[in-house]
Amino acid sequence: MPGWLQTSILLSVTLTVILNVLPRLFPGAAGRASAAAERRLQTPVDDDDTRPSVRVFFPWKWMIGISVVGTLLLNLL
Repeated sequence: MPGWLQTSILLSVTLTVILNVLPRLFPGAAGRASAAAERRLQTPVDDDDTRPSVRVFFPWKWMIGISVVGTLLLNLL
């Protein structure tokens, strides 16, 4: 068996064991981290301004047109 394959299998098994044992060492850590993330993501809601402050421009019509024209040109050449 090649050396890289043995190394790959050994690292895969080791990482699997570590990732399965590590959460058991810190019970409740995932729940606390999730609650902390939710608290950080909550922003005060301003009832006066319900519109988003950022307007996103996505040129989907141009993308379809360029894709069709490009496909036709590529097929013709």
